[in-house]
Amino acid sequence: MNRLSFLSASALSACLVVASPPAWAEEARVFNIPAGSLRDALNLFAAQSDQQILFSGDLVAGQRTSGLNGAYAPSTALDRLLAGTGLAWRETRPGVIFLGAADAAAEEVTRLEEVIVTGSLLRSSGPLSSPVVVLDRDELDRRGRSTVADVLADLPQNYAGSGTPGAALGFVDSTGGNSALATGINLRGLGVGSTLTLVNGRRLAGTGSRGAFADASALPSAAVARVDVLLDGASALYGSDAVAGVVNIIMRREFDGQESRLRIGAARGGGEEATVSHMAGRSWDSGAAYLAYEHQTAKGLNMRDRPYTADGDLRPFGGTDRRGVFSSPGNIVAASGGAFASQWAIRPGPSGAALGPGDFAAGKANGTALLSGADLMPDVRRDSVYARVRQSVGSRFEASADLRFSHRAYGINNAPTSTVFAVTAVNPHFVSPNGSRAHLIAYSFYGDLGPTRMKGVSRSLGVTAGGVYDLGGGWSLDGYLGLAEEQGEKLIFKSVNSAFLAEALGNVPDNPSTAYSPGRDGYFNAFGAGAANDREVLDFISQGYSFRLDRSRSGSANLTASGPLMTLPGGDLDLAIGVQARRESLASRSRNFLSTTNPRDILQPEYERTVLAAFAEVRLPIVGPANARPGVERLELTAAARIEDYDDFGSTTNPKIGAVWSPAHGWNLRASYGTSFRAPALTQMFDASAATMTTVPRSDGLRILSVYLYGGNPDLKPETAMTWTAGFDYAAEGGARFSLGYFDTRFSNRINQPVNENLQAVLTDPSLAPFVRLVDPTGSPADLALVRSFIEAPGFPAAGLYPPESYGAILDGRWVNAASVDISGLDFAAAYPVNFGDHELSFDISASWLLAYDQKTTPAAPTQSVLGLIGFPSELRSRAGVTWTRGEVSAGLSWSHVAAYEDRAGAGIDAWNTADLQLGWDPGRGLRVLFNVQNLFDADPPFYDAPSGVGFDPGGANALGRVVSLQLIKRW
Repeated sequence: MNRLSFLSASALSACLVVASPPAWAEEARVFNIPAGSLRDALNLFAAQSDQQILFSGDLVAGQRTSGLNGAYAPSTALDRLLAGTGLAWRETRPGVIFLGAADAAAEEVTRLEEVIVTGSLLRSSGPLSSPVVVLDRDELDRRGRSTVADVLADLPQNYAGSGTPGAALGFVDSTGGNSALATGINLRGLGVGSTLTLVNGRRLAGTGSRGAFADASALPSAAVARVDVLLDGASALYGSDAVAGVVNIIMRREFDGQESRLRIGAARGGGEEATVSHMAGRSWDSGAAYLAYEHQTAKGLNMRDRPYTADGDLRPFGGTDRRGVFSSPGNIVAASGGAFASQWAIRPGPSGAALGPGDFAAGKANGTALLSGADLMPDVRRDSVYARVRQSVGSRFEASADLRFSHRAYGINNAPTSTVFAVTAVNPHFVSPNGSRAHLIAYSFYGDLGPTRMKGVSRSLGVTAGGVYDLGGGWSLDGYLGLAEEQGEKLIFKSVNSAFLAEALGNVPDNPSTAYSPGRDGYFNAFGAGAANDREVLDFISQGYSFRLDRSRSGSANLTASGPLMTLPGGDLDLAIGVQARRESLASRSRNFLSTTNPRDILQPEYERTVLAAFAEVRLPIVGPANARPGVERLELTAAARIEDYDDFGSTTNPKIGAVWSPAHGWNLRASYGTSFRAPALTQMFDASAATMTTVPRSDGLRILSVYLYGGNPDLKPETAMTWTAGFDYAAEGGARFSLGYFDTRFSNRINQPVNENLQAVLTDPSLAPFVRLVDPTGSPADLALVRSFIEAPGFPAAGLYPPESYGAILDGRWVNAASVDISGLDFAAAYPVNFGDHELSFDISASWLLAYDQKTTPAAPTQSVLGLIGFPSELRSRAGVTWTRGEVSAGLSWSHVAAYEDRAGAGIDAWNTADLQLGWDPGRGLRVLFNVQNLFDADPPFYDAPSGVGFDPGGANALGRVVSLQLIKRW
């Protein structure tokens, strides 16, 4: 026989004896399937219902169908297509359908395609011991988001406080690694590096300056078949990073015909977006191929477009004036203990500049937001391609390959240059309120130059080729080679070059190597704002820029054998064993033109590591269909283990065990225990130590100028975690579903930067004392020498801006294994369909309720509950909705809730409640129209008195407001 078998014939035939109700959303779909070949009809059904149908060619050879035309529930449509064929179907996992002979004694049935089961290496079907959330193609469309990454960001189990463009631009992402403004998934709030993101079960390369997480936005969403979200640690199966869970984005297996999509959306004041895609494919008796392309453009959102982010003065909203002394016009300041306090506010007269002592306000301060004119969301232009081909070769081997590519360009208005500099009487514009010959001025260049500008490009490439060989006896050998690469470029320009500023101020002699001469072209006037300086002066000092290129690569070879070892009374004892070799690398280079008269290039060595792994999984069926009894319809145990050897820090072994018990039809009780780990990022281990400057607040609110040390630590060990889960799932024949699960994760040896994670409290938190050294350069020659060793070193970004006597602290922000986190909670989901006449109502709800989130930032710190605290997930996130369907029309209303929480000062941040509206129309002829309104009532995000002056928390809400979108889908 010409067939490829992944499972034994008897096992799969037994599964197909009785067809069960599907787990897919039973919303009516419009089908247009002509009479003719059953094989062609099934391929059209797969495309029009967004399901995977697995069957052998000889099973349907010669079979005919009368076709189908009209709106049907997918299960009804498939029953009609198979009527009179002697075939039956079964969906054992959402979105995956198996066809076989209706007679259990019929000729053996085989599977022609690989099946991706998230949370298991075994290819046989059955409930898992770990919880999995499945988002099928229909659900992805109905959410109305522009990308799959946006849908995942809204999951109740996800926390958007790191690894997203909004978190980076809203200054709440303390990790600082999202240089490419990518979108990562952060399950449980344990960090984007602790959630493993896969495509078709295979790794992506890391993105950002550390290559620490995968960019979920770098895929054409139209080619996605479904997304599986495993809410459990899984390093025993997948290796590093699978601590909080695994997100597996599963692309369509095949596609017959063509499909075009158009989506347009807009919000008030910005955020306009358009996405267009097209997919074309064809299948034949022994294979299939398709190609998908997607283009997206999105317009950014500026802080001036929302009143609570416009100017940093949050007093009208019940907050604090967060405008700083770095202002436009500036303030004459004095340094005391490293802190800058305003002595006089510069108040220019009608001429636009201060001309005499009367143009100063003693004891006052001008205020300008540090983020004046900056963007909350970037402008984006993205092009993505995905292609897949598979081909059977002979009767036992099937080869497949896929390619994905994404090019994303973005641009934002960045924070303006703000600094402190000295001005002396050498400068002809100098004026003093008290007769001094020199002053320190805290200044923002926003009035003169506006915000700085950042633009960047992120390129993502992935190529995989492999095949599956039927070994006989139900065993198969699956191997593949994969290469993934992420490359990000970032340029920040319109910045002030401090060396050129010093020349324009007259603080250094005229530099003959520059084309500028202050005597000829004019001196910079620091006593005005906006209109006090000529364009020649501003063009000269604003030549500063910084450029960075990061390239992350991952190459892997994987070989897995799976099949039944023996037949037990409860079923087949299945085993999967395999090996993997992986090579990871990260290279970076940068150019800096911020403090020198010539650009300075920094080329970091390429960091590399090799990982070798061996893994196995076994499933022991104690009770199955053949020996079921009342109260025990099914009882299975699973065990898995993976050993990984890293050539930089050593080896790690991670086991996992699980159990599934079905006491009655439709009921499954499950439990699992396992350990997981996350390997240190290459940059966290090997980056060279360096220094920069920052300001941090004292207990009295004044900010201390500080030297901030950063860099890698070659002695880092992997982060480790233990995870328990337990719960139950219920699925009724009428389509009702209910699940409740408990999880407990204990995460230790976490790699962090304790100072950076709580920079605002570094001088007041006793647990951070080991990372802080207070200095007095004025009174201690040793402290003066120490400060000079840092600020006079090549590459120090603020060289020459601040005198060494101005510094008050040295902060050690380098990477260490210091933190631990214990987190536990409940996940809940339910769905209930109701039919009356030709109407169908479907109710659904999902929620994640945290019971505990305890953290130690350092070994010396006390255990602290951060549940309901800013910077961490809120106690409760939930989503509930109802959908009505009648014929070709549908409507849905959903409600999302983020529970109230607190900031670090104990002030409350209100709950955020939003409603989304969805309307659908399926008029036939392959056309589908979807109209969505996100945040139907245009609810503002809850107010947060943020130190940055951004008056909301991007980790718990967004500033878009009401977003209206229209999506057209046409199948050709």
